[in-house]
Amino acid sequence: MIGIDKINAYLLETLSEKRYKHSLGVAQEAVKLSDHYGADREKAYLAGLVHDCAKEIAPQEMLSLIKDKYGVSPDSISLHRPKLLHGILGAAISQNRFGIYDTAVLDAIRYHTTGKANMSLLSKIIYIADYIEPNRDYEDVDYLRKLAYEDIDKAIIYGIDFTIRDLLDRGATIHPDTMHCRNDLLIKKAERSSHED
Repeated sequence: MIGIDKINAYLLETLSEKRYKHSLGVAQEAVKLSDHYGADREKAYLAGLVHDCAKEIAPQEMLSLIKDKYGVSPDSISLHRPKLLHGILGAAISQNRFGIYDTAVLDAIRYHTTGKANMSLLSKIIYIADYIEPNRDYEDVDYLRKLAYEDIDKAIIYGIDFTIRDLLDRGATIHPDTMHCRNDLLIKKAERSSHED
């Protein structure tokens, strides 16, 4: 892997100041969450820092890089909603440009927007850190911040529900990975409850 200094230089060059600040915020929040839940803080920092490395690339260029340079075939929903492509491309850039080969880190980057079923703890941390990092300011963010440190699964479900309501209000498509993530967490929660009874 190339050094953090070189990664930072790339991010400073390719991201707006606001997006770079957000990336630092996610990295710092991810470290706090990893300390709280017993995850690897270095991996959490790294995944948080680079999770949006492709966010500000124009949609057509994103698509071209994903398909032509990295040989990845995006799903139909991501093609329909190009904002979702940045997770796929971010993972490819992280591997090919930054030399990150850790599958847990790459997975956390790839699925930080949609989520997915059977997320690792690191993926959950990056997913929720993206919602609650210190620069975020929206209704319910303080509640979600509190919930994230009480029950990360509940916080993710709450975040997904918030996002789904917004997508429904806008008449937008919902990525199947998001539904799989929500269903998986709810099923596991129900299974835990039945074992406790």
